[in-house]
Amino acid sequence: MDQDIFFRNNVKVKGTGRQSIIFASGFGCDQTVWKAVSEAFEQDYRIILFDYVGSGLSDLSAYDSERYSSLAGYAQDVCDVCSALDLRDAVFVGHSVGSMIGMLASLSHPEYFSHLVMIGPSPCYLNDPPHYYGGFQKEELLGLIDMMEKNYIGWANIFASTVTNNPLRPDVKLRLEDRFCSTDPIIARQFAEAAFFADNRSDLRKVAVPSLILQCSDDIIAPLEVGEYIHQNIPNSVLKTMEATGHCPHMSHPEETVLLIRQYLNEAAVQDSLAVRGERI
Repeated sequence: MDQDIFFRNNVKVKGTGRQSIIFASGFGCDQTVWKAVSEAFEQDYRIILFDYVGSGLSDLSAYDSERYSSLAGYAQDVCDVCSALDLRDAVFVGHSVGSMIGMLASLSHPEYFSHLVMIGPSPCYLNDPPHYYGGFQKEELLGLIDMMEKNYIGWANIFASTVTNNPLRPDVKLRLEDRFCSTDPIIARQFAEAAFFADNRSDLRKVAVPSLILQCSDDIIAPLEVGEYIHQNIPNSVLKTMEATGHCPHMSHPEETVLLIRQYLNEAAVQDSLAVRGERI
């Protein structure tokens, strides 16, 4: 493996399975948010965990403001990790904007992935009436960016509550707030601009990799309409609405998250097996 990428992206490899699952976090988070979900797959899969440059324990000296001014830079991180590990037909599991980052990686290198699992994805957070409802007005997102610049700690507290949207799980809110506060404010703000003002709607129909969309039932960040829109526009996609609420079911409802991913992958394996048998017949 390329040791430079290993160090740069803080890559961790676990598990003993033949097929790999690569987990990609969302905005402001690192690989630690996957602990409960990733451990559930270690007996059956090879687990790949990493941090984007600028997040977690990545090499901050490798951060390039021009490269990471758009999601393409983060998608390149994913491709670099896949290349360094010589991955083929891996399952990609991404949360929030991490889903779109994985989607972009699959457009440039579909051979790296067998399936995409998108948890709370959104191709565009801005409302674009009358045909698209992303959940936010431009002024709201500009206000979010402005607050990050003026009062980062206050922003982290408010945004963690908004993302969690579950007063019964203060532990998840505190974990998110801790992740936000451990990120350099300048890097976090630039990532926020790249994520929240991106528009990847036109890329959805180009996706060639079978995809599972996991949509929380009460998600302020990625409303139900967004999940349905993605499902309608990504060929060969499956949409599952979760009982979980909020925007981080991998943290707040890991059991349901694991169950739905495992069901999808098991069903896909059966279909692939039947297809191979049909070809032989």
